Amino acid sequence: MAPFSFKILMSGATLSFTVLPFTNGLSSTAATFDMHTTLAQPQTVEQPSFIQPGVEIEMPDFDSLFDRIQEVSPLAKAAIDELTPEESKKVFNEADSLQWKKIDENKKNIVRQIAKIDNYQDLGCPVLRFRASLEGPCVGNAFASFIMDLEERSKWDPSINQVYDAYPIRDLDAANIQMGFGKYGDCSQLGVGYCQTKNYLAVSGREQLTLCGIQNFENGATVIWGTEMEDWHNHLLPPGKRTTRARSHLFSTALVPTGDNTFDVEYCLQIDIGGSLPTWITTPVLTETVKNLFRHAKHFYKNEDSKLEMLIKEHEGRHEIGHGLLMTP
Repeated sequence: MAPFSFKILMSGATLSFTVLPFTNGLSSTAATFDMHTTLAQPQTVEQPSFIQPGVEIEMPDFDSLFDRIQEVSPLAKAAIDELTPEESKKVFNEADSLQWKKIDENKKNIVRQIAKIDNYQDLGCPVLRFRASLEGPCVGNAFASFIMDLEERSKWDPSINQVYDAYPIRDLDAANIQMGFGKYGDCSQLGVGYCQTKNYLAVSGREQLTLCGIQNFENGATVIWGTEMEDWHNHLLPPGKRTTRARSHLFSTALVPTGDNTFDVEYCLQIDIGGSLPTWITTPVLTETVKNLFRHAKHFYKNEDSKLEMLIKEHEGRHEIGHGLLMTP
């Protein structure tokens, strides 16, 4: 497929798009957005205070992306279909279209089920799925903060070194147009984030450059998603010594309310850790790290009323998360 370009005029501004072939056979779109970096970064990271407009960021084929997310995450499909709380309660008990291998299942645990599909889509690494039911208000940007806010992330991820929003996309109207005018809810946050981990157990430090977004739905559901940037975006990596690159082929977290003060969570991740370590070593490390995330989430939603109230007001007032978003482990 040969690249081709087109332009859209909106409110006196020109948005330039280039459709490129995607490495997995899907098409993707590169778009020029008005962008700048956030100032809320770790002090150890040397970053400019702004990025000039004109940074070109590849956008995926959103139909293909959300089709793949809905295939591995029935709860994400329930969010996108905007099911009622009563309908959403049934999702975890329905049969799957894919052949999942259960790693662990106990409804008394915080994470009630962990399952995987080995070598999903022939990418050489498994896709993992974690299911949980939590008490508290279904506040999606709170869960996102556990992943992208360095202070919150450090409370559950012993490997985290840096995580910040490197290139937030501010023109969300253009992003929502590209996603199909509400076909996948309202995109309230979109951007490219950087994450760096340190040595932990058998895994040495890794880094990622990930395009992530948050979709909000009228029924109170949220879908957080992410996918790794291609190598031709390596110039967006921060200066300094490079570490082994980990790549999230697919990431989604769906949060769907099941009552006035309860909600279900389905967390799906397919990540190539990079290097030469086999998946039978890296998968248990990933699994335990994500279980730590859910332990932190359970405590937060039950005990951090003031922080939750602040996040609710922030979301209602600005329709966006205050910082950036980046997915790993």
